[in-house]
Amino acid sequence: MAMKVSDGVQLSTERLLELYHQMWLVRYFDEKVDEFFAKGLIHGTTHLCVGQEATAVGACAVLEERDKITSTHRGHGHCIAKGAQADRMMAELFGRETGYCKGKGGSMHIADVEKGNLGANGIVGGGIPIAAGAALTSKMKNLGYVVLCFFGDGASNEGSFHEAINLAAIWKLPVIFFCENNQYGMSGPVKEMVAIENIADRSKAYGIPGVVVDGNDIFEVMRVTEEAVRRARQGEGPTLIEAKTYRWKGHSKSDAKKYRTREEEQQWREEKDPIEKMAARLIGDQIASREQLEALRIKAYEEIEAAVQFAEASPMPNPDTITEDVFA
Repeated sequence: MAMKVSDGVQLSTERLLELYHQMWLVRYFDEKVDEFFAKGLIHGTTHLCVGQEATAVGACAVLEERDKITSTHRGHGHCIAKGAQADRMMAELFGRETGYCKGKGGSMHIADVEKGNLGANGIVGGGIPIAAGAALTSKMKNLGYVVLCFFGDGASNEGSFHEAINLAAIWKLPVIFFCENNQYGMSGPVKEMVAIENIADRSKAYGIPGVVVDGNDIFEVMRVTEEAVRRARQGEGPTLIEAKTYRWKGHSKSDAKKYRTREEEQQWREEKDPIEKMAARLIGDQIASREQLEALRIKAYEEIEAAVQFAEASPMPNPDTITEDVFA
């Protein structure tokens, strides 16, 4: 059995269940990271994407293996959705040499170039010009790949956002600018930081399409992203997508979330959970049974538990290698 997501996307049952499993991997990974930070077993800071699983998994689902992404400080979901191994990601957060960056990058700087992940970024909006540069490379060298650029609502007020989109629009670069609007830039609501209703409306200033989508509906995310990817690959230039979603956790590990109500949080959890939303669609369309989906949830949980065990058993980096792979 297959499901038609858009004119350009038709997914098999196997692929749909794989995406469902991947969303649980993203959620359990970040919940486990949250647990270990609270215990003081992972150091530094972290920004979790629990509640935003459909944006990362849905957007990356329509990419080809050769395509690239740029990520953000809230980037664990992007990394997993682009094919990263959870055990090597967990090892990176534990500061172990088996991590993707040999324990030197941590939560905000994971990169997996072999899978097309050009890296997370601790600078708000830092990945946007990088995405434009990668897209320019693809166009100038006729490499055929597109670049999907993830960024948050707060980054849309940075100069890098406007400069990169302007250049990408002028040169018709194969890049998709994907804004994950999770309603809050750190501790302030978007409505107090942006004077327009939709961030996607800023596309008009640059002469490119702007699309608003329910970021908690993986099927809608796939549909609009596939259309943007197709335009980019055909040489028609960039698209600005705004996916409206919600982060269940605080901005970072030290955030007490005093700027929003518990009632608001409960409403998003109970009524707009992206994983439950996908499950309801799969069951309603008779793609899968509740029992099948429960088995996939358990599988994801066990994989993350195994990733923790791998990370804890991995060696710490040799101090003699501290200057290796570091550019200054």
